[in-house]
Amino acid sequence: MPYLERLIEGYRRFRESDWAHERDRWADMAEGQSPRVMILSCADSRVDPAQIFDARPGEMFVVRNIAGLAPPYETSHGFHGVSAALEFAVSQLEVGEILVMGHGLCGGCAAALTGQFDETEPGEGHFIADWVRMLHEARDAVRGRHGELDRDAFLDMEREAVKVSLANLRTFPWIASREQSGNLKLHGAHFSIAEGRLYVLDEAEGNFRPV
Repeated sequence: MPYLERLIEGYRRFRESDWAHERDRWADMAEGQSPRVMILSCADSRVDPAQIFDARPGEMFVVRNIAGLAPPYETSHGFHGVSAALEFAVSQLEVGEILVMGHGLCGGCAAALTGQFDETEPGEGHFIADWVRMLHEARDAVRGRHGELDRDAFLDMEREAVKVSLANLRTFPWIASREQSGNLKLHGAHFSIAEGRLYVLDEAEGNFRPV
């Protein structure tokens, strides 16, 4: 069966159950959205924020990309998709919180740690290499802490990536000013696929604590 047919079957189940049960909510949302939180997470098919947080439609503004990374603030012209989403969420939707969520067994973080695409020329892997390059400084620190690239090293890399994204978020002037005034809160978390457990970052200590 072509996968599109499976998607359509899923849509029909959604239409008959979830949509029917939430009909009034969907009608209200037809006029606009007002989520209070933005989630920045990985595009990995195993870590759907709406499922993990059991969220209803319209509750979260979600942006997903390789390794769930926030880039640093840049003013150059270009196609800054994640930055545009951040700007929309913060300045237009006026979300009160941003959560950066990494996850276990992250392929993007693994690519950064191993340097799998470091020498890639334009072609397959080139965009991945450029994207995860923002983790190189963190990667060097992780490699320095671990004698070999074992599971602990990969977990360390995944959690360092969350910290990198939080630091990058604070380079956006309209995020930094809102955080300083108390109108915006930034959070970090890591979801363990194997455990089904969420760990939240305590930035004061630099540690991730299980929920």
